[in-house]
Amino acid sequence: MVNPILQMRNVSKSFLGTRVLSHVDLTVYPGEIHALMGENGAGKSTLVKILSGAYTPDPGGEIAIEGRRVHIDGPLAGREAGIAIIYQELSLAPNLTVAENIHLGREIARSGLIRRAAMRGEVAPLLAQLGADFAADALVGTLSIGQQQLVEIARALHAKPKILVMDEPTTALSAGETERLFAIIRQLRDRGLAIIYITHRMEEVYELADRVTVLRDGARVAALEKAEIRADTIVRLMVGRDVSSFYKKEHDPQSQRGAPVLSVIDLADGGRVKGCSLVLHAGEVVGLAGLVGAGRTELAHLIFGATPRTDGKVLLENRPMEIGSPREAIDAGIAYLTEDRKALGLFLDMSCLDNINLGVLARDAKPLGILDRDKARTRASSAFKALAIRAASAGITVGTLSGGNQQKVLLSRLLATQPKALVLDEPTRGVDVGAKSEIYAIIDNLAKSGVAVLVISSDLPEIIGICDRVVVMREGRITGEVGRGTGSPISQERIMALATGTESLHAA
Repeated sequence: MVNPILQMRNVSKSFLGTRVLSHVDLTVYPGEIHALMGENGAGKSTLVKILSGAYTPDPGGEIAIEGRRVHIDGPLAGREAGIAIIYQELSLAPNLTVAENIHLGREIARSGLIRRAAMRGEVAPLLAQLGADFAADALVGTLSIGQQQLVEIARALHAKPKILVMDEPTTALSAGETERLFAIIRQLRDRGLAIIYITHRMEEVYELADRVTVLRDGARVAALEKAEIRADTIVRLMVGRDVSSFYKKEHDPQSQRGAPVLSVIDLADGGRVKGCSLVLHAGEVVGLAGLVGAGRTELAHLIFGATPRTDGKVLLENRPMEIGSPREAIDAGIAYLTEDRKALGLFLDMSCLDNINLGVLARDAKPLGILDRDKARTRASSAFKALAIRAASAGITVGTLSGGNQQKVLLSRLLATQPKALVLDEPTRGVDVGAKSEIYAIIDNLAKSGVAVLVISSDLPEIIGICDRVVVMREGRITGEVGRGTGSPISQERIMALATGTESLHAA
């Protein structure tokens, strides 16, 4: 029988008297992909940071690698113990070459001079093993996100680890890049590397995981073998309740759908978007699907006035709107949730209260432009209750919150503007299962209240679960529509046929 390569026993961690990990056990074997799952705040990151040496565990627990107890008291000790971690946020230097990034902190030098040629020569075989389509002397800043992910993997493997931890590695990858990454992960497993894989995506667990450990509220609640891996089982363990109503859909578009709210007619940007038309009615949720690069986000930016249109019209409640900026869109009653909440949505070093109220500062201002703090506090307090935002107070810095709570803060800001039409671009990206369910309920309630909602998502089960109709884009054009009133039911097969241009084959 194969012996474990990693055993974490009775590991606990407290911060300022608050217990965030409680007597956690984790056992990982060589040559396996071990999924580590749990909601944001369940303790996954803390456990991994203890393994890497970034955090010191509370007394009483132990870590053993290859059967030998180790004391990991810092990141250097973690690397020496054979631990390599690839975090969700890539940590590469864009102004350095691939070889220089891989050797960063371990440069080859002689007489005080860095030997770049030797570094390139050492890196080239490693890149070839990973099937990289770029050279060792390429600047990292010129590479795609998928290629940069490969550089991170190469840098981790260059240290010859025994255990590789991957934290949400597919978040920013296209479908093709994800498949390529999966192939590499399987190759690494087959070579005997132990891989701890952190993800919120159930389909990735099905496809990759040999075993699963589930954390909830800082404790291990289950360790599942391959045959026990089921979506309903894992979700129930993660959230502590049955989630049979995961995709909440209580609004009734058949009886509640109102008049057209947002009409887009032949909208184009002279580039990616080519003559797109769609209509959103009050009280319905419409999906916008398509492959990466189809032009969905670009269309949303045109609707919201974030990029100028070269042709077409936007009508709000049948009135033509001259929207030349996001501010004008918000004033008209159109709100947009960006797909990149950290870079483009939230001010991470500001409080939740300030982030929630940013969209209505002018509306709330007292004479002489002085902010009405009482109104701001009342609005933030109401948002915390209505959207179940979990934080100690509205005054806490938004960057310290989990992904799901950050997303709800951003949604609160949009809802404070009282929109008539709401465009949500990847609303549950980087959000755990429990928070996803809560966001779906928020979307459902918005439709019940008469808001017209457009949801852009690459997650087909999500699109199918929450939307009444789905409009599909391919290569900058709308190629079809499925769902209520179209004569074609919503299905993954039909959506993909429209997204890939094989609808005639599908019909045959």
